[in-house]
Amino acid sequence: MLETALYLIPVPLSDGDIHDVLPGRNIAIVSGIRHYIVENVRSARRFLKKCDSSIDIDSLTFSTLNRHTRPEEVSEMLAPLRQGEPMGVISEAGCPAIADPGADVVAVAQREGHKVIPLVGPSSIIMSLMASGFNGQSFAFVGYLPIEPGERQRKLRSMEQSIGTLDQTQIFIETPYRNNKLLAELIKSLPRRLRLCVASNITSDNESIITRTIEQWGRSKYDYDKVPTIFLLYK
Repeated sequence: MLETALYLIPVPLSDGDIHDVLPGRNIAIVSGIRHYIVENVRSARRFLKKCDSSIDIDSLTFSTLNRHTRPEEVSEMLAPLRQGEPMGVISEAGCPAIADPGADVVAVAQREGHKVIPLVGPSSIIMSLMASGFNGQSFAFVGYLPIEPGERQRKLRSMEQSIGTLDQTQIFIETPYRNNKLLAELIKSLPRRLRLCVASNITSDNESIITRTIEQWGRSKYDYDKVPTIFLLYK
């Protein structure tokens, strides 16, 4: 029988054999949980069936937690946990609560003194940093860059300053269909000596993680259109 806790359950970043990226302990824990807080019910149900085809999906309860969820709704989702039932948190992909709305429910659980158990699994942010060759002791994930051109340029200048003064790797993302536009903008506006790592399709068969200087990227052919991608900058 599972310990009463809020289990943070990672989801694979790409299609393929689920056992290639998740340990057996995760599968065993998933099979013992009946109450879930998820970012998307449909994809969560599909993930659970991949973990264990014998799971009776219709007997499970799902609460949806996404960017549209009101703050007052988050606490209500933990009702089963307060009654002694183990609960699981599942995001769309990767690790819950890392650049993910799951952090909101984890904050409530911690505030109320519930045990929170993070399970081992893939994080595109961490895996891209691991393979970049950049500083892994000081780094910042800044999420999406501003869309407005002036604000975006100011953010890039601020990131460039953090690299120089704090010796800090800067990690960011873009909406996949705008990846190529962003990369072209980085090549045009950043110092040629800076290094840029572009990590795409992490853990998939066509995974690509490439580190080059801005100057080298400017001479390269690339196409990251509509591909899940992480960008990293460092000196």
